[in-house]
Amino acid sequence: QVQLVESGGGSVQAGGSLKLSCAASGYKYMAYCMGWFRQAPGKEREGVADIDSVGSTKYAESVKGRFTISRDNAKNTLYLQMNSLKPDDTAMYYCAAHRGSCYSGFAANYWGQGTQVTVSS
Repeated sequence: QVQLVESGGGSVQAGGSLKLSCAASGYKYMAYCMGWFRQAPGKEREGVADIDSVGSTKYAESVKGRFTISRDNAKNTLYLQMNSLKPDDTAMYYCAAHRGSCYSGFAANYWGQGTQVTVSS
């Protein structure tokens, strides 16, 4: 049974930091592109960052220089370090897995349940 379980969300003030984690199980983690998506109320879901099996990363322009995606293949865990958070970063954040090469906003084979991030001004 495939599971992606996010954790680490919460409420912070603008300028603060959070680190999200996503524990994966039930599939061949190393073979998948992994990514973070987010969806704010009334907005479409957007890709935030992705990372392939060898650690190559891509970011949305809105988070470049502030967010860092990483993965620990030994622990089957994906991370998103978020610094200098802004109120516009407020959203539900989802972990996702794609079987194949990474591309922006990839079509995911698996999704986590999401973790809420709220940034106050």
